[in-house]
Amino acid sequence: METSKFRETLKKFHKRLENVLRPLLSPLLNRFDQRIVKGQGASAKPQVFAYRLLGEKTTRLLPLFRDVDINLKKAGMNVSFKGYVNLAVLISGLLSVSTITLVPLVTLLLFHMSVFSSMLFGVGAALFAFAFTLIGFYAYPILRADSLKRNLEDGLPFTTGYLAILAGAGLPPPQMFHSLAQIDSSLAASQESKRVVRDVELLGIDIISALESASKRTPSEKFREMLEGFIATAHSGGNLAKYLSERSRHYMRLKKIALHRLGDTLGILAEFYVVILVAGPLILVVMLTVMAMLGGGVPGLLNPRFLLYLLTYLGIPLGSVAFLILLDMITPRR
Repeated sequence: METSKFRETLKKFHKRLENVLRPLLSPLLNRFDQRIVKGQGASAKPQVFAYRLLGEKTTRLLPLFRDVDINLKKAGMNVSFKGYVNLAVLISGLLSVSTITLVPLVTLLLFHMSVFSSMLFGVGAALFAFAFTLIGFYAYPILRADSLKRNLEDGLPFTTGYLAILAGAGLPPPQMFHSLAQIDSSLAASQESKRVVRDVELLGIDIISALESASKRTPSEKFREMLEGFIATAHSGGNLAKYLSERSRHYMRLKKIALHRLGDTLGILAEFYVVILVAGPLILVVMLTVMAMLGGGVPGLLNPRFLLYLLTYLGIPLGSVAFLILLDMITPRR
């Protein structure tokens, strides 16, 4: 009897709570559903959905991301600046909420930490996730622009050599870049040539103005110098084949010097990898294991077993990923 009365009381309380919260939550849920439907109807891109959901609420944050707009253009990313910022804020907020919810539960259930320590650890992890995500969104266009720069400069000796052959055959500049745009889709100079061809054939811009626009948006100083020299030679009626041949030989000499320096740099990085990510973690693992067996350390965050878990499942993988990113940044593609 007491159980049935308790169930009836719970049902009545649930109905009253539902009646009270429904008028408050239904407008928010309907608005959220409408924005999802509009986002799916307009575009499936995440930045479009983020902009429709947040709108102009992130306007105050735009000055903090003022360099991102320039880097988006340099990286060749066809993304709206406001949409990109809204996407960064939305994903950072979602990750922070997920982190502050899951981390205390994990630390309580798996590591048997106190409630205060778990909540403190969850708040710190949430702040770290929010900041790390925003920094990642801020740095991603820079990394993309740097990758495009390296790809352009790595293929610059072959690009100028190919253009020199076309110029020696008597092709006009529009046909030269049209041919360059069709040779290889993975070549960075080919992608830049496609934008030049788009400006000339679709937008009706003359080839000189299209090349000037390409020189302004490119992240590579060497590629910009080559385009500016190309424009100056074409303006003055000079010999394009001779200019491009000289540029090709010059860039090939620079590439040989860069490859020689790269070999020395890789040797130094290999020594750092052995010391930091092989010998160092091995010493720490042995030391923490011995401390855990002997019962050393203090409970909580400074527990040797907990530190060993952090080193094994977080420190070494993150260090290896950082080392791989560093290698990718300094290693040429071709």
